[in-house]
Amino acid sequence: MTSEERREARFQRRKQRRAEKKARRFACHDSFDWVFSYTHLYQAYKKCRRNVAWKASVQKYITQAPLNVLQTYKQLHAGKFKSKGFYEFDIMERGKQRHIRSVVIEERVVQRCLCDFALVPLLTRTFVYDNGASMENKGYTFAANRLTQHLHEHYRKHGQEGYVLTFDFSKFFDRVSHRLIKGILRREFTDERIIRLTEHFIDAFGDVGVGLGSQISQIFALASANRLDHYIKDVWGVRGYGRYMDDGYVIHRDKAVLQAILDGIRAICDDLEITLNEKKTQIIKLSHGFTFLKVRFYLLPSGKVVKKLHRRSIVRMRRKLKRFQKMYYAGKLTIADVYQSWQSWRAYARNFNAHRTIKRLGALYDWLFIWAPPPETA
Repeated sequence: MTSEERREARFQRRKQRRAEKKARRFACHDSFDWVFSYTHLYQAYKKCRRNVAWKASVQKYITQAPLNVLQTYKQLHAGKFKSKGFYEFDIMERGKQRHIRSVVIEERVVQRCLCDFALVPLLTRTFVYDNGASMENKGYTFAANRLTQHLHEHYRKHGQEGYVLTFDFSKFFDRVSHRLIKGILRREFTDERIIRLTEHFIDAFGDVGVGLGSQISQIFALASANRLDHYIKDVWGVRGYGRYMDDGYVIHRDKAVLQAILDGIRAICDDLEITLNEKKTQIIKLSHGFTFLKVRFYLLPSGKVVKKLHRRSIVRMRRKLKRFQKMYYAGKLTIADVYQSWQSWRAYARNFNAHRTIKRLGALYDWLFIWAPPPETA
């Protein structure tokens, strides 16, 4: 046996051991009957009603929840469950229009059950730790804190010297490849009923892309770029890397290495049918500061990491308070609603180095809603 044959034999043995370990730990998650048991469907229903029980459609479902869940259970096991389409509408988020495709409560229960007991346990086991979006105990704050930690670690080794590569995907959800995510699905699952149901939900979005407003969209959007995460973490061995959905960063001392990584990212994005936003993709000196997730990060010569609110966020809140004043005096808003919105933004802003900004906006709030005369008599 040649050395090449011995290496191949070792690889096959490792591959077999990994497959056996996966089968032992995750066999139940690949079983349609276990995933869509009545108990699991009812647990999914209770999660789906959180914070939306005031909606008429949800209240109607709640009045006969056990029977509705039982009906869904029978349809699933008879192979007759079908998507009922979407409620489609547009929202403005930070000045950007987003098209939302929300599913009805019956389908949301099924998708929640599918994600919680099948897709999330099997798909996320291959995710890197620094993939911080849409997962339990992670999120926006987690991603920002991990970047802060990576900057501190870089400073202890190299000081302020170094660069950061920030990248962004263009229309990430709208361009997710169905071919790609169906390949991931079939690689992880063997139960044909789970595969057919999941593919049915994917095909409901059309020929390409997944819609905002559906839980299944988030997990597959994350999985579609998982190969890119492992390329940077495993192939290049970069610790200072993180991604939050369609935004990512790579920290390294050598600019040439970051340029080589960027070339690799472009090649992988082409293969994954992901469009890289070249305008938002750039390599910046750490000493100059950079923006990630609408936050301005600075690594100071002392090693301190300063997080500044994006200027647009401050301007937006200032304008919102002035609009709220007019709506309040017109009777369209109560002072409790205004105060709740202000306190929500204030709690968010306290995560950053923004003491003076919060103080100035607090003074504006006091002026608009305590001291200033009504707009009509001003």
